[in-house]
Amino acid sequence: MTASARLTLFVLFLGSMTTTGRALAQGRAPSDRRPFDLADVYGVAQVQAPALSPDRSRVAFAVKRYDVDAGSSWSELWLVGVDGAGLRQLTFAKKGDRDPLFARDGRSLFFVSNRSGSDQVWALALDGGEARQLTDWPLGVDGARLSPDGRYLAVTSEVWPDLPCDGALQQARDEERAKGKLDVLLTDSLLYRHWTSWEDGKATHVLLVDAASGAVVGDLTPGPFDSPPFMLGGGRGYDFAPDGRHFVFMSNHDLVQATSTNADLFWIALDRPEAATNLTEACDGWDGAPLFSPDGTKLAYLSQETPGYESDLKRLAVLDVATRRTSYLTARDGFDDMVGEMRFTRDGATLFFQAEQKGRTPLFALPVAGGTPKKVHEHASIDAWELLADDGSFLYARRGFTEPHELCVKRAGDAAPTRLTAFNAKYEAEIDLRPAQELWIDAEDGNKIHTFVITPHGFDPAKKYPLILNVHGGPQSQWQDSFRGDWQVYPAKGYVLAFANPTGSTGYGQKFCDGIGGDWGGRVYRDLMKVTDALAALPYVDSQRMGAMGWSYGGYMMMWMQGHTDRFQCQVAMMGLYDLRSFYGATEELWFPKHDLRGEPWSSDHFEQWSPSNHVAQFKTPALVITGELDFRVPYTQSLQYFTALQERGVPSRLVVFPNAGHWPGWQEMLFYYGAHVDWFARHLGGEPLDRDLNDWARMRKMPAKPAKPAMRAGAAGAAGGSASGS
Repeated sequence: MTASARLTLFVLFLGSMTTTGRALAQGRAPSDRRPFDLADVYGVAQVQAPALSPDRSRVAFAVKRYDVDAGSSWSELWLVGVDGAGLRQLTFAKKGDRDPLFARDGRSLFFVSNRSGSDQVWALALDGGEARQLTDWPLGVDGARLSPDGRYLAVTSEVWPDLPCDGALQQARDEERAKGKLDVLLTDSLLYRHWTSWEDGKATHVLLVDAASGAVVGDLTPGPFDSPPFMLGGGRGYDFAPDGRHFVFMSNHDLVQATSTNADLFWIALDRPEAATNLTEACDGWDGAPLFSPDGTKLAYLSQETPGYESDLKRLAVLDVATRRTSYLTARDGFDDMVGEMRFTRDGATLFFQAEQKGRTPLFALPVAGGTPKKVHEHASIDAWELLADDGSFLYARRGFTEPHELCVKRAGDAAPTRLTAFNAKYEAEIDLRPAQELWIDAEDGNKIHTFVITPHGFDPAKKYPLILNVHGGPQSQWQDSFRGDWQVYPAKGYVLAFANPTGSTGYGQKFCDGIGGDWGGRVYRDLMKVTDALAALPYVDSQRMGAMGWSYGGYMMMWMQGHTDRFQCQVAMMGLYDLRSFYGATEELWFPKHDLRGEPWSSDHFEQWSPSNHVAQFKTPALVITGELDFRVPYTQSLQYFTALQERGVPSRLVVFPNAGHWPGWQEMLFYYGAHVDWFARHLGGEPLDRDLNDWARMRKMPAKPAKPAMRAGAAGAAGGSASGS
């Protein structure tokens, strides 16, 4: 959608609500485009992180694709000039080809692929020829990073730390275990399972690989600890020093890992990895994402001050390599939004960095010597980026409300970015991708709750529509301007959809983020009730047909709302926390409840005060409950307990369990997830019904075909004076 094609939605001024100047356009008439379908969630091509060539003239990147009918997915590599010329596909194997990395001469690529049966590094000459497998490490590798002189690759692998760095010995251990008939866990310590896997004695290590032969020449992080430790969403866990002889990596060496976030940065010489020096020992919080300056005199990284607080402010820190002194360029008393990825200019004088801010992830510039960050570019959600020139020109992968994944270039001085790829142009032309209006709703202590509102396909402001309020998880995170399935699926079925960033959200200052601690069902709940009041007052919202949904902490909030309000006609709780005492005893990252609930169940009253399980007598709202059996973060028994209480109370309820899913189900499970939501909301709010049979879908374990002529459920279209489907 071009800027000239954008129209203003409309502006509402209610006593407790203001709109932002970001009210987005609907574009051409919705009748010109079809509504979003469930299969469209995975119909888009997902453009991944760009890799810039050494001369900054070309970019390599992966594109993730799905075939919904075949139930398959793959990723392929592409190449294009930064001027948009010469776009061409590089790999065609329909396997998991990803994470491209240019060789130092720019004439070939390294990339990770599973095409040989396990993840290995492959090499591909850009002037023609087939890709060749470079590594053959039996346990698989990931996270390739090239040394400055091009001689080595650093990769990660899950290894047996008590064995030598020998592929044959490591493989023999794997094979020996596989032959055993007994499957058992024996442990004497916590963190015996994590997210979706049981700890088996392996540890993540960084291995040094000869970039020419692919041979593993050493283990850079020997010992029993994960190096780098698990990072939610990934991230840079290590970096080569520009001298090619030294290396910095992340690791947490605290003895009780389940209660510690104390990742540190360790310095080693490549020829003496056993002699590691802790560079950040003085900080008991989290330190990570190390990045050397081009001349090697400085090391930039992210740092959290508070021990055990995973959502503490991520500060931009710079360590002087010679003196080992650290300067914090951002802090609570200044720039107090979460800093993310960063890049040095070639002269090392300026750092460009990304941050979470007001529902977006803009880029900033800041002198290494200190000063005030200057916002230099903002474009919806910038998923990954590279500095194209020191003047503040950027190459990035982006997505927005109505913008599926693509690559863009923003050059300093240009008024707008240039789009390099158009993988989803046909998709954008065919489908009515619904834009969002932004509201700022008055809350306590002068705060305003940033809320995104999306209207249905075929929207008519003179009609009334059912509403769905979506509460985010984290809880310290933010809804942001991004292309997501749930932003489009429900408006296509006739719903007004709202996403609020209440107390505890990131992007609105660290004080606002901290406000949820020790107050899980308090101020956040009151914020959401004020948001609901404001949304119910919108002239196009049917206040008698409102539903709510939430994932993780959002699922907790659904369970909390069960005992505290009856204003929603139905709700959906995904991977939620129901009984906080039993949650503490079964989850793995204990630092999280210790901080957010101020201790342990035997030392803190918050576990009882904020537990939805204490309010079962008030449960009455019809509820869909969704969970994954491999969710060790929020154990699925929390959802089972909630469903049991609903059933015992006679509350209409349905349970969906994905036996092979963790906290984040796979893509085929997510399609069913969306279908289950659509079916549930249609039953209770009167929107357009699911156009497939949900029971057949569950029984056959694949998405059934649409019926030839899907029928609207009787009475749904005109309920409460408005067209729910908008068709």
